Amino acid sequence: MALASRRRRAEDAPYWPGFVDAMAQLLLVITFLLSVFMIGQFLLARQISGQDSALGQLRSQIAELTHLLALEKSARAEVEASLGALQDDLSAEKLKTEDLSAMLASESEKGSSAGSALTGLRTALDKEKTISADALAKVELLNQQIAAMRRQLQTLNALLTDAEIRNKASEAQIADLGKRLNTALAQRVQELTRYRSEFFGRLRQILSQRSDILVVGDRFVFQAEVLFEKGKANLNPEGQREMLTLADALKQLEKEIPSDIAWVLRVDGHTDVDPIQSPEFRSNWDLSAARAIAVVNFLIDNGVSPQHLVAAGFGEFQPIDPGSTEEAKSRNRRIELKLTER
Repeated sequence: MALASRRRRAEDAPYWPGFVDAMAQLLLVITFLLSVFMIGQFLLARQISGQDSALGQLRSQIAELTHLLALEKSARAEVEASLGALQDDLSAEKLKTEDLSAMLASESEKGSSAGSALTGLRTALDKEKTISADALAKVELLNQQIAAMRRQLQTLNALLTDAEIRNKASEAQIADLGKRLNTALAQRVQELTRYRSEFFGRLRQILSQRSDILVVGDRFVFQAEVLFEKGKANLNPEGQREMLTLADALKQLEKEIPSDIAWVLRVDGHTDVDPIQSPEFRSNWDLSAARAIAVVNFLIDNGVSPQHLVAAGFGEFQPIDPGSTEEAKSRNRRIELKLTER
């Protein structure tokens, strides 16, 4: 309230000097009029005492004073009107002052709540500054790690470039070696083909009188009945004689073929489609494999190297005659010999 009073006095102060000046002027005018009136009375007394001309002058002066008085009255009215306007302005300013005081009180209350909010914001700002400092430290550490990774990447790129150069040289060497190897393999295949032809030529000469031994492509086909009893996997005497002839031819071939040529004689066992009816073999797979193994074992026992022999059983699943007659079944029961690469 004291602050409001001081503000009100400070705001009212500019209007009072004008008011005081107006009153002072009014008093001066009145004093002047009284002085003039007294002078006029004095002069009138002198003129009454015998000077008619002075009376005329006095009348003239009175007229002038009357005019001046009228002017002063008009000025006084204007001063009073100005004073009323000033009072109205003063009232309006008082109302504005009261409004400003209310607004100031409201703003003071808002300032208190804003101060609390500002304190909270400062606390949050301090926390954010701490978090920012930690984040900057982490960023700096990450930058150092990235720089180290870039150095490692440059080193790896240099190593990769060297490796690519060496790889190209190696690829050229491998391509050259591949060409040489292909050439050597082709030569070996040609040699093996030649020895195969010679081997089969000899077998044809040896077995040319047998009608139950067929030549199918690059394979010799022995009917199973020539070598085994029905449902058995033991070579019969006739079969042993045939395989002994084969063993002699293979031993001669082993001497002629160079040791660096990888070759084998594959012995394949085949059966017909009739299920095996024997407690010794569970299926035609077992029978075909057992017969192929029996031939291989006989050849090994008669001096053929095991490294040059392979036994395989195909059961009834690779027939050479798709028919279902007894003749077709007889042709499908067979032992095949094939000289091939290892």
